[in-house]
Amino acid sequence: MLARVWSASICGIDAVKVGVEVDVSSGGLPGIVLVGLPDIAVQESKERVKTALKNAGYAFPLRKIVINLTPADLRKEGPSFDLPIGVAILAASEQVSADLLGDYLFLGEVSLDSSLRPVAGVLPIAAAAQRLGITGLVLPDSNAREAAVVQGLEVYGFKNLSEVVDFLNAPERHQPVQVDGMKELTKTRPIGPDLKDVKGQNHARRALEIAAAGGHNLIFVGPPGSGKTMLARRLPGILPPLSFDEALAVTQIHSVAGLLKNRGSLVSSRPYRSPHHSASGPSLVGGGSFPRPGEISLAHHGVLFLDELTEFKRDVLEFLRQPLEDGYVTVSRTRQSVMFPAQFTLVASTNPCPCGYFGDSIQACTCTGRQREQYWAKLSGPLMDRIDLQVAVNRLKPEEITRQPQGEASAPVRERVELARKIAHNRFIAESSVGCNAHMQSSHLRQWCQLDDASRNLLEGAIRKLGLSARASDRILKVARTIADLAADENLKPAHVAEAVQYRTIDRMQ
Repeated sequence: MLARVWSASICGIDAVKVGVEVDVSSGGLPGIVLVGLPDIAVQESKERVKTALKNAGYAFPLRKIVINLTPADLRKEGPSFDLPIGVAILAASEQVSADLLGDYLFLGEVSLDSSLRPVAGVLPIAAAAQRLGITGLVLPDSNAREAAVVQGLEVYGFKNLSEVVDFLNAPERHQPVQVDGMKELTKTRPIGPDLKDVKGQNHARRALEIAAAGGHNLIFVGPPGSGKTMLARRLPGILPPLSFDEALAVTQIHSVAGLLKNRGSLVSSRPYRSPHHSASGPSLVGGGSFPRPGEISLAHHGVLFLDELTEFKRDVLEFLRQPLEDGYVTVSRTRQSVMFPAQFTLVASTNPCPCGYFGDSIQACTCTGRQREQYWAKLSGPLMDRIDLQVAVNRLKPEEITRQPQGEASAPVRERVELARKIAHNRFIAESSVGCNAHMQSSHLRQWCQLDDASRNLLEGAIRKLGLSARASDRILKVARTIADLAADENLKPAHVAEAVQYRTIDRMQ
């Protein structure tokens, strides 16, 4: 007898519908043949499912079983096909009703004791199922809340194969999982370390606020112990909360990466990723024979913090240039090419020289000019052009450390940031591709960053004196627009441009 069950496979952060066809035939020698470009994990499903069915008390047909995964030219990977294969074998051997098989997608890894284990990529599969008009999903209980975020889809979560069989034979005895996505999003989110712990550093704190308000890239340059990492770790605490659409996009990426297993439904806080400086290019941008998202995609709508930036390999840093400009990264392989979103705020820190003390008022630098030049050569001009805010951070003096009061807390700063973001959101209400000031294109700059004569003269002088590129001058305008939004000013003023220019003074620090 022939039975067909629907499942799905992940391609990038999208899903493709996959048919699982099982034919149980009395002709030929008993055995299992699995075709349809399965990888090793899918090939191993044969033994897992066979043992699980026996341990759950079902008869495994001692006949020739042919399992076909369609479309045949699509590579199938992962253990998520265990459940649909098991259900299809039961249906083909007439041990379970086949009435509902065409209405639902089945996903899940099956343990040898027939219990269901969570799998990755459930949310994008649920979204694809909803678009395709599928009635619902049947999957492990641990994945149910993640899939139930998608509205208009019946989601049933089960702990083992026996519960799945009972659902197929008597669906009226089971209720779908219900999740209120907006309620999940408004749950208390972790804020992180508070800005009040940072003493002094008013210039750096101001840059951090501007970066949060406009989504601008930021680099801190200073000697060891000046508080660069401490400041960077406090950026998530002043960022605005995720919108529902942003949370869905972030959750899809984390789901594909396998980071949501047993963690609930939506990612409710902005991502903060901090890879080590030994990270490779593929670990940052994504890759593998079956491409998976890298650190820059996992930081989508959040923060990517690169501590000790100059310790990263130069060729690895060059991978950042395209996603910083375009907001996405394309990973190409022989069989397929996938695109991952990567719209993040880059925050970096580095020392000013190999010894770390160039320009320090407390300890003298021991580096030569040539050593400093080679040190900064690790950061290319095009990469530095894409960093809007370049801030020198100095060490506090002893009396400032012991006597300086606490700084302003994160809460009031976050309120100002949210107000500035709201102003920008209202401005870009008709531009779905523009989420904040840092994402503006040339046409937006002409419309919303018009300069008066005084501001124009100031910017032209800065371009000549600092040797700035056209890209750097555009980024100055974006930062000036954010400064104006923080001040609730509709038009750019010379003071806004002047402050923005201050953050471009270390493009070629030596």
